[in-house]
Amino acid sequence: MIIRTVKMTFDPEKVEDFIKIFEFAHHKIEAFPGCKGVDLCRDLAQPNVLITLSLWDSAQHLDVYRNSELFKSTWEETKKLFIDRADAWSLEKIM
Repeated sequence: MIIRTVKMTFDPEKVEDFIKIFEFAHHKIEAFPGCKGVDLCRDLAQPNVLITLSLWDSAQHLDVYRNSELFKSTWEETKKLFIDRADAWSLEKIM
């Protein structure tokens, strides 16, 4: 099982724009083979910091999504809203 986290720091005025992008995309992401779910979380101390958490059967399943047109177009729109570089982690669940 792969856990993918992506921490994104947005312009505070652009957070709602990203939430709309996520609302549009999350069901489509979850429809990818191997995706077990994707959630959006907000940092309690910094409300303009959002983190996506997604679960994948394997790194190969995640890579198929990351090479998809959906990812490319969604990420292109999302990056425009950042005020800082995104921080992403792919973690292997071992227990």
